[in-house]
Amino acid sequence: MKRYHTALTLLGASLATGLGVAAYAAETTSETQEMPYQGLVELGYPAPQEGELVHVPPTMDDLEEADIHPQLKRVIRRGYDLFTNTQQLRGKNVFNDMNCSSCHLGEGRQPFSAPIWPAAVTLPDFRGKNQHVNNLEERIAGCFAYSMNGTPPEYGSDDMLALSAYHQWLATGVPMYPGQPIYGRGFPAPPEPELEPDYTRGEAAYRENCAICHGEDGSGHYEDGDYVFPALWGDGSNNWGAGIARTHTAAGFIQNNMPLGQPNSLSDQQAWDIAYYMVSQERPQDPRYTGDVDETLELFGPTFHRHSRYGEVREHDNHRLADHANTGEKDFLKPWNVGVSRFEELSE
Repeated sequence: MKRYHTALTLLGASLATGLGVAAYAAETTSETQEMPYQGLVELGYPAPQEGELVHVPPTMDDLEEADIHPQLKRVIRRGYDLFTNTQQLRGKNVFNDMNCSSCHLGEGRQPFSAPIWPAAVTLPDFRGKNQHVNNLEERIAGCFAYSMNGTPPEYGSDDMLALSAYHQWLATGVPMYPGQPIYGRGFPAPPEPELEPDYTRGEAAYRENCAICHGEDGSGHYEDGDYVFPALWGDGSNNWGAGIARTHTAAGFIQNNMPLGQPNSLSDQQAWDIAYYMVSQERPQDPRYTGDVDETLELFGPTFHRHSRYGEVREHDNHRLADHANTGEKDFLKPWNVGVSRFEELSE
């Protein structure tokens, strides 16, 4: 089985020396902070704004010292292992070359790379993507269905419990439903560029800044059969329903995290252009696909695909994006968790 050595392999060095020493050693690792910490700024991240909640998640080393039951430690370790090597579920729950940590860098701890601990303290909450209140397990399940182009572990299963436990461990010390903005949450999009995002400029910027790791064809990078850098499009990548298939989300990830170890080194224009080029490439079909692109757009365009290029005609070759029934490596379209309504009796 291919084991994907996430971006952590290389990013770990900068995190350890920058975030790990300058910030983590200076603060109690499991403590929630409201003041800026210098290590992040030195790595190129923006300084926290007044009133933002700044949390330094605990590490796996902290787990060894934690005063919690040994069995709970084992479950959290299992969650960490699944999060950083989700490829061990390949063919069962995962049907592409991604790990959870492919998008959530730094073991899910890194700010501005959609750190996962906020989900543990802000859910249950309403989610526009499926138009109902989601809990933590359902949010994780969505990542399997879209970003992993797979099908999630069952709710309450050992693997789902382990992943949830890891999320919650990283949120140690943070109050539920914090009443202040969370520093570094999500993939905040850069300001609107001066020029409309452009495919040709994006292709040139991609080749200059991204292809060395992700390949000219976006298929990622292997070494000795192991994945080192993830695929950005194609069957090895996320499907059309994944959040990062939207232009603004991709632009936020790119500017805040890429090139690896050089956050915010690209201009706003470069980030938008590269994102536009990236989301203009084909990938497996959205699991919510009805069999017709226009019908799918009518259903999910207002809530999701208005930010993607789903169903649009690509400029240089007149190819209509997502006009296909390709499901990638998996032999099914819709996993068990997609399209499941909840609380219908409350709608009246």
